[in-house]
Amino acid sequence: MEVEIFPHRYLKASTTEKFLNKIYDLKTVERVVIHGQSLPKTVPFGPAKGLPVNHTERKIIEVKGVPVELTVMAGRFIITLSDDSEIEEIKKICEEMFPFGYDIRVGKFLKDKPTVTDYLKYGEKGVHLINEMDRRLIGMVDPRSRLKSSVAIVEKEDDENASR
Repeated sequence: MEVEIFPHRYLKASTTEKFLNKIYDLKTVERVVIHGQSLPKTVPFGPAKGLPVNHTERKIIEVKGVPVELTVMAGRFIITLSDDSEIEEIKKICEEMFPFGYDIRVGKFLKDKPTVTDYLKYGEKGVHLINEMDRRLIGMVDPRSRLKSSVAIVEKEDDENASR
């Protein structure tokens, strides 16, 4: 089950950090994907191409002890849940964190089967890798980027201290 949360404003890094930490406190949360406006390190095109961009919101935040570099201004979250038992808790967190308003929808927003891009990223030998890879990473790959620079894995511990 997936929940899409669309705040009515882009979030600052501090608000994003607080929101993610509260969301990851919930037991049914398996994955959170952040969408938003890109915050590049350097100017990608034009006469200033290659010069550094010193955007105040491109920061490293800490989510459950894991440093995560924000490369986008958070404007939309897609949260994968194991079941629907904590949707009301998510709504309470949104009410608290987004006094300016938000939209929330339940549906299917992310891929759950390997994409052509997944196969392109890992090549011929990738078929075995894709079959063995963490299912949370399916459809999360940009073929031009390094996985480490675009995905941060925040491990959760179950009641028996086993990692998800």
